[in-house]
Amino acid sequence: MSKNKSFLSLPTEGQGAVLGDNNPAQSKKSRVTTMERALVRRLLQILNKPAIAIVLWDGEPVTESTATDLIRMEIRDRGALYKLLSHPNLNFGDLYSIGRIEIDGDLLAFLKMIYVAAADSKKISFLKKYVSDLINKPRTNSLRGSKDHINHHYDLGNDFYDLWLDQEYLQYTCAYFPDPEMSLEAAQKAKMEHVCRKLQLKSGETVVEAGCGWGGLARYMARHYNVQVRSYNISHQQILYARERAKQEGLDHLIEYVEDDYRNISGSYDVFVSVGMLEHVGKQNFRELGEVMHRCLKEDGRGLIHSIGRNKPQLMNAWIEKRIFPGGYTPSIGEMMDIFEYRNFSVQDVENLRLHYAKTLEHWSQRFEENANTVEDMYDAHFVRAWRLYLNGSIAAFSTGTLQLFQIMFTRPRKHDLPWSREHIYK
Repeated sequence: MSKNKSFLSLPTEGQGAVLGDNNPAQSKKSRVTTMERALVRRLLQILNKPAIAIVLWDGEPVTESTATDLIRMEIRDRGALYKLLSHPNLNFGDLYSIGRIEIDGDLLAFLKMIYVAAADSKKISFLKKYVSDLINKPRTNSLRGSKDHINHHYDLGNDFYDLWLDQEYLQYTCAYFPDPEMSLEAAQKAKMEHVCRKLQLKSGETVVEAGCGWGGLARYMARHYNVQVRSYNISHQQILYARERAKQEGLDHLIEYVEDDYRNISGSYDVFVSVGMLEHVGKQNFRELGEVMHRCLKEDGRGLIHSIGRNKPQLMNAWIEKRIFPGGYTPSIGEMMDIFEYRNFSVQDVENLRLHYAKTLEHWSQRFEENANTVEDMYDAHFVRAWRLYLNGSIAAFSTGTLQLFQIMFTRPRKHDLPWSREHIYK
């Protein structure tokens, strides 16, 4: 199998100069200085002395913890140490991906420990507040920029995502687990049903969807609720797939997949829905999204936005923004209100499915690992390590409360024919 071009474009261990380092092979043979060992100790102290031992290139571990069961992080050359210290949010991911940092033990447990330690460290909070904004500027989601950013991630190839997403609908968003033991396939159907019940879809209604992925939600709504759906997406590969699936399933008379940006949505609809797109919008465009919703939603319409969020405003991890989701931004719920307040929408219901996303990611990670050799054949070993880190880091973020998953249901302000309880959602 010929390999696809890796989107990471990272140097190998023997190409350290590309990252501005001395030669890693030579660095391994050199001794660790007293200052370097002191820097590592200081890093561990800033992180409140986690149960971690950092093993430097001379093979000697450094720890500040008194725990007996330590996870070992190996830093394999001097250049890797200084790059890690200079910008850990960006360079840890790169260095791990190319094998210049290795975790000897449970990667997920290590990441959870680091996330909790970083969140609890007052010194790191100070640095994030005053330094992060200067060195980690997210890319702008202009019409052209958004298309490039989406292509970077979603046009890696349908065959890649088919290896580890649910097999029927290819949902690359948080599933819903009424029963924690249910399968990924069942939980993704439950998520779509959950959304449809919140929106109270009725046969014959019109729905506009901003960001449709591989078209699964549109097919579900059309099949089970007999609604007319127009779905917008700027990923060419996803649109081609969605159109073909709708045709195969005899649903193309109910669904129109439009290869275009959400900002160009036209028409008038009973329902607006967006699942997993807001993370790609950028907060500078939130009011524009609100304007789109105002323009296309009928006076008695309803809408729902499903998005990853945070407890408070904070930039996305620098490595995730650079290597995985360019232009990505996960807003706080307060920032999300700028979408609704601008055009006087009434927020009717808010639900947080944070732990449901952690469980979704556990399923994805397990399937990814089962197909890791195939992924390496498609791309390369660095790609596998990068996505292993991305998936496990996401599990850690949702598990420790760093990230949230909000579903927000909204209407015009004078819509009064709403249910008096949530009973319709759960029965």
